[in-house]
Amino acid sequence: MPFAASPALIRRTDRWFVRCGTPTMIEGYGFATHVLPRMLPALTVVALASLAWLVTLRPAGSSRWIVLAAVMAAAVAVWAALALFVRRLPRFSRTATVVVLCLYAGLPGMVPLLQLAVDGAVTPPGGRVVGLLGFVIFFAAVFGVTLLATVYGFGGLLRRAARHALHDLGNSVHILGRALPTMLFVTLFLFFTGELWQAMNRLAWWRLGLIVVLFAAITVLAAAARLRDEISRVEQDLTPPMLTAACRNTPLAGVPITELTSDDAVQATPLNGRQARNLLLVLATRQLVQAMIVGLALFVFFLILGLIVVTPGTAEQWIGAPPVPSVLLPGLPVALLRNATLFAAFGSMYFSVTSMRDSEERREFFAPIIDEIERILAVRAVYLAVRETVQPTPLRNRAD
Repeated sequence: MPFAASPALIRRTDRWFVRCGTPTMIEGYGFATHVLPRMLPALTVVALASLAWLVTLRPAGSSRWIVLAAVMAAAVAVWAALALFVRRLPRFSRTATVVVLCLYAGLPGMVPLLQLAVDGAVTPPGGRVVGLLGFVIFFAAVFGVTLLATVYGFGGLLRRAARHALHDLGNSVHILGRALPTMLFVTLFLFFTGELWQAMNRLAWWRLGLIVVLFAAITVLAAAARLRDEISRVEQDLTPPMLTAACRNTPLAGVPITELTSDDAVQATPLNGRQARNLLLVLATRQLVQAMIVGLALFVFFLILGLIVVTPGTAEQWIGAPPVPSVLLPGLPVALLRNATLFAAFGSMYFSVTSMRDSEERREFFAPIIDEIERILAVRAVYLAVRETVQPTPLRNRAD
């Protein structure tokens, strides 16, 4: 009897993609069918939180804090209830979509009207026009951020990043034992450069933050270039044994791969731009988490090294003036903290890029990350093939 998948199997696989932080792999992934329903809990919490903002404008008193706590508790309860509800209702009708969008668009005007009803006057900070414009900008920004986070599965990515961070911390001795010697060989002697200490003594923290962001952007660009090669390689290797291994511990574990195709391999479906960007986020998040572990170790190392080697007299001689003390850590010169931050950011970027290209470090550090991407692509290939076997049934009850 030919294999025929059930709609429930497709729904479970859809949820598996969401948990992996790759919801764009869901076939037919769209705004009304998948994105807006999953945005609903967050948008509702924002609407209820605006009521909490109104409470804070009222005169101080014990009842004020009771009402504020009640509003926040109600927001959390509604978010939890809607999150469970959305799991059973991933598709909005056209009417429901329009109603939700209109209600949210009306929030910037509803909040001042509620304040008028409660206090008898609309007194947003900065005046009525400026206050209303501020509400519009705030709610529009929240909608945009929530939309991006939902489309690309930031929630799943953050949960996976937290698990990977804990794993890397537990495996930090192994990672640092392989990474630190190379990093120190590249950066150690530059640390004792007087001109650099002068520059770091004058450099503002926000400028140093931009440098760190620049190093992170280089890491992401390197990952993007590498990802294209890896996707092409995986799409040419979708053999039944490889697909069977990839589907283990997924909803598609029991699917007979050989019955899905008459060829020796399942045909790969090209990724669209949104799916490629989603996979890049998965790869970049994993790379940056690993780089943060290395960067933290480098920061601590250079901080200790600077305290031991660079005495206050030496620092003053290099800088040409007494070093500026740190505000948060008065016993440390700010130039030392900035130098340690700079070399930690550079070293972590160098480690990430090297791990993609050096054969030995690639096998040790980058290959496990690519294995995750390969698995997602393989499961997607089986998922698309399985969808072709589903009997045509109404999809109104599909869950995301």
